[in-house]
Amino acid sequence: MLNIAVVHEWMAGSGYTGSERVVEQILEIYPHADLYATVDFLDEHERAFLRGREVQTSFIQNLPFAKKLYKHYLPLAPLAVEQYDLSEYDIVISSNHAVAKGVLVGPDQLHVSYVHSPMRYAWDLQHQYLRESGLDKGIKGWLAKRMLHRMRIWDVRTANGVDRFVANSQFIARRIMKVYRRESTVIYPPVDVDGFELYEEKEDFYLAASRLVPYKRIDLIAEAFRQMPDRRLVIIGDGPEMKKVSSVSGPNVEILGYQPFQVLRDHMQRAKAFVFAAVEDFGIMPVEAQACGTPVIAFGRGGALETVQDLSNDQPTGLFFDVQSVDSLVDAVRRFEQNQSRLIPASVRDHALKFGAQRFRREFADLVTREMESFGRAALHAEANSLA
Repeated sequence: MLNIAVVHEWMAGSGYTGSERVVEQILEIYPHADLYATVDFLDEHERAFLRGREVQTSFIQNLPFAKKLYKHYLPLAPLAVEQYDLSEYDIVISSNHAVAKGVLVGPDQLHVSYVHSPMRYAWDLQHQYLRESGLDKGIKGWLAKRMLHRMRIWDVRTANGVDRFVANSQFIARRIMKVYRRESTVIYPPVDVDGFELYEEKEDFYLAASRLVPYKRIDLIAEAFRQMPDRRLVIIGDGPEMKKVSSVSGPNVEILGYQPFQVLRDHMQRAKAFVFAAVEDFGIMPVEAQACGTPVIAFGRGGALETVQDLSNDQPTGLFFDVQSVDSLVDAVRRFEQNQSRLIPASVRDHALKFGAQRFRREFADLVTREMESFGRAALHAEANSLA
């Protein structure tokens, strides 16, 4: 039996997001794999997806106040992942959006890295990240920029230790090429489409749901609907942008704040459309909405371009607006209503089923098998040449 290690960034924070869903499915494929993460602060409920599996952590786990401040130890994270002793493993699989791919591996070990994104805050989104964090000026800003500069150097160097990059979308594949100059294979992340049943009787409201943080642009959605007072919008989610979103909302916008999964799903099923204004690497929620038979009105950038079929398709599942602006979104809502009869809930759901967990497991397992076979042939060839 092959020895396999799965390396994740950290088990903390929100606990079960898109990257954790990927790890969950990888562990379904390889149930005997060992799991590594810089920290593990998941509570009993959050760690249910690990099914009792032990997480091997780094020295950051024991640093002062690490449970709350683990992200503040990011400058130490490259050193932390380099301390994992993975020398006994045949295959190393990293789940990477920051530092996981930087583990040390040898020439006889296959390293497959599933990349949710190269470090956004260190590369093309650095200026946005610093500005939103209040770190774009002063001595703290200078220190943050210096730290991110060093992280970029380390990030590029450690790309050399990866044998095969896997991207979660074509959008991220382009980012991998831009940052690392490496080709990658696209395998879309697993979406729990079975947890979102088809509901064909749509009601007269639109839905936006997300954590209320700046890049999600929920404020833009709220402001656009304020200019359409005859249309109702429901917003589900909470976060630091709550005050801003409330201030730009009109009386036709209902903000429910954080809601449990059952309430979110119920609104997704009943909404006439799901409105999505962010630039996401993949974007799970638009797929979940489509699994309910609910079409999507999305900003036409990032992963949404790969998960939503627009009106040019024979079986459209939504449409796009081209500019992240109020006027562009208002126009998209009007175009949606003009073409709503073409957006058939059963067809919308059928499209979403392409992103299910079973498809992910099959594609990922096939890739690792192919890479291992190719890797073995290359090793044997190299050994033969050395003996010649």
